Amino acid sequence: MVLLKPSAAKALAALTRKNQKLVAERIGALAESPRPPGVEKLKGEADLYRIRSGDFRILYTIEDAILKVLVVTIGNRKEVYRKR
Repeated sequence: MVLLKPSAAKALAALTRKNQKLVAERIGALAESPRPPGVEKLKGEADLYRIRSGDFRILYTIEDAILKVLVVTIGNRKEVYRKR
């Protein structure tokens, strides 16, 4: 199960159609494999992972006990880490 925080859903909606499609595909793939090749655990964060989708980064948490992925933030690679 993949859920988006309201702020992540808003950020996804603000992207261009092309980028929305690319990012949505990456998010959808997290339901099958929450730790795909290329995933990195963020240093200094308790339970936060990131995957890349072009110039965008998708930050999310994983709850293995109930197989839930929560997308926390979606943003441009230059800005996504500043908000943390």
